[in-house]
Amino acid sequence: MNLLRKFGLAAVTVAALAAAGTSMAQEINDPFRDPALESLKGKKIAYLPISIGFDLAQAWGGVVKQQSAVYGMEFTSQDPNWNTDAMAQGFTALLAEHPDVIVTQNPDMQSLARLMKQANAEGIVVIQLNMAGAVQTDAVVAPDFIGMGEQIANKVLDRCGKDSNTSHKVSIVQGVLTGGVSFYQVQGINKVFAEHPEIQVVSSQAADWDATKARAITETVLQQHPDICAVIDVWDGQGVGTGAAIQQAGLSDKVFFITSGGGAQSMCDKLKDGTFSAVYNYDAVGMGRDAWTAIMVALQNKQGGGAIKTQIYSPYRYMTKDDVRDGTCFNPEEYAKILR
Repeated sequence: MNLLRKFGLAAVTVAALAAAGTSMAQEINDPFRDPALESLKGKKIAYLPISIGFDLAQAWGGVVKQQSAVYGMEFTSQDPNWNTDAMAQGFTALLAEHPDVIVTQNPDMQSLARLMKQANAEGIVVIQLNMAGAVQTDAVVAPDFIGMGEQIANKVLDRCGKDSNTSHKVSIVQGVLTGGVSFYQVQGINKVFAEHPEIQVVSSQAADWDATKARAITETVLQQHPDICAVIDVWDGQGVGTGAAIQQAGLSDKVFFITSGGGAQSMCDKLKDGTFSAVYNYDAVGMGRDAWTAIMVALQNKQGGGAIKTQIYSPYRYMTKDDVRDGTCFNPEEYAKILR
């Protein structure tokens, strides 16, 4: 009898726990998930980089397109193919279409400024990638280029500063002079060098994001200053030309060449083969995730375009060939396939 009674009590206890578990499962839910998903569902994202044909834009757009599909959003893209006029025309067309979000990359400080301001005024969320324009929008997703420029300059000082047995000569290869990547990075570089009068900047010229121009500029500089200590290029995409000029001159072991970029496989390859001495890698895939986060925050706040303006500084890290491992850099073709 006692045994039966024990079994009965156990059965009642199990049944009670099961009922409580069912009740708790019914009661416990995430009350914030549905509103968050609802704020994203059906929204339209328009992607307008300078060009879709290069590694940074492929990574950014690939990540955002991938995630937009997960959350039931519509993603469209345009490819101005490095043409500033075509980019402005594309942005103007987007204003008429009125997507919920425009993700763009400024070709320079001014060309899209008025259009971005108008988009925000019309309630469109605007996310700026990599190169900030003259106006602040919902988010700028980019490295702190001034801070990174300062760090690049300090790395050059380690090699070419007053305590080094060198010429102290440095060349800077800029991109488009008014492009954010170049303008702010050089601002940081110059700020540091201004405090070190031993550094002689023997050349600071614009290659306009063109590797061929960068190579020609550097070839001339090396002919004029074969004793140069270091060369800085503001973007590794054009830096392949700069590095090729240094290699062609047989100066790879003597000239410290530092550049920066988004961490595509070509960056790791150029570190391994000695084209680049060192780089700052600001991880374009990570920037794509930062852009996606900025989109989610802006849409969930439901306050309209331009209501909350944020600088999202993407992390970066210093690398030499000793830091290169399998998988250190990303394959841009994987992200290019997503955008097709």
